[in-house]
Amino acid sequence: MKIYFLTIIYLGFSLFSKIQAQNLPSGAAFDFKISIENGATSVKNQERSGTCWSFSTVSFLESEMIRTGGKAIDLSELFIVNGIYRDKAENYILRQGDAGFSEGALSHDVINGYKKYGIVPQDVYSGLPSGSETIDHSELVAAIGGMLDGILKNKGGVYWRDATEALLDVYMGPVPATFNYEGKEYTAKSFAEKVVRLRPGDYIEISSFTHVPLYESFVLEVPDNFSSGRYFNVKLDEMVETVRQALAKGYTVVWDCDVSEKGFNPREGYAIIPDPAGGSRNGLPVEMNVTPAMRQAAYERFETTDDHLMHIIGMAKDKNGNEYFIVKNSWGEVGPFEGYLYASIPYFKMKTLGIMLHKDAVPESIAGKLFK
Repeated sequence: MKIYFLTIIYLGFSLFSKIQAQNLPSGAAFDFKISIENGATSVKNQERSGTCWSFSTVSFLESEMIRTGGKAIDLSELFIVNGIYRDKAENYILRQGDAGFSEGALSHDVINGYKKYGIVPQDVYSGLPSGSETIDHSELVAAIGGMLDGILKNKGGVYWRDATEALLDVYMGPVPATFNYEGKEYTAKSFAEKVVRLRPGDYIEISSFTHVPLYESFVLEVPDNFSSGRYFNVKLDEMVETVRQALAKGYTVVWDCDVSEKGFNPREGYAIIPDPAGGSRNGLPVEMNVTPAMRQAAYERFETTDDHLMHIIGMAKDKNGNEYFIVKNSWGEVGPFEGYLYASIPYFKMKTLGIMLHKDAVPESIAGKLFK
């Protein structure tokens, strides 16, 4: 996952060069009307770290607790990140460096971390070193990565796990063995089991590409998929309909997508794919008619990459009646919608890498093809 700073929100790359030259509207011009808004916790800020995968998916887990009648607990994103850095270090060493050690990961890594390590409230583990108030993992990853490379140059070693843990303690603070919550003592695993009470096996990932068979699972071929997470492949319209119906039933969805287009505009609170030849209607750009072939070509040309993960919590329409997903971001309360943005269906179709959701949220007509 790329690291984004608020001062350089826009990347200097675009799939459609003509779009770059267009003047895009303000967020207010869309006059969004919300039709579905499911429960979510407050907007967070990943700051100077590439940990959107944890912020988005932990936000999703918090919404799952709300949906299932639990308390809206602020969970620690960086507790999960700490555990996944350990897993990535092990993967890097055992693959003899033929893997990546970076800040990036994907939604299933949060679920794997939750299952393996448990989870804790935010006020139990901030993930910040003593005296620091800002998340910044650039030096942390350089320190651990350099240490691991040194061990590999010496043909392996026996202390790299302890050394990784020591560096994580320095840069993120020690993980507590036990803690008190509402008068009871827990470990991270017992807190997950007795308080959070979500089942890791309930969550699946879905994508839509033409280079793999329909309704089968495949390993998504992106660098951050270090743990070889598998995604069900469905038709493009089925992926859109899955999100629509999930939201209508009260579920939320994690969204892995590309945000390198100028039409991704968090400062104005929207994400769109204008058609260079489409003109405008009522002051809003007409968007592209995205096809599976267009989507596949952009993926294979590396114009659609797994830049960023966010959390879809609802739906809305603009003044022309076009549909949008309501998306909770993790860059702080930016823009007119205080950290939220509205992603159009064409943008979702073109720029989605994958989604995660509860398996019961999948429409029956699609679930019957996946869960044979």
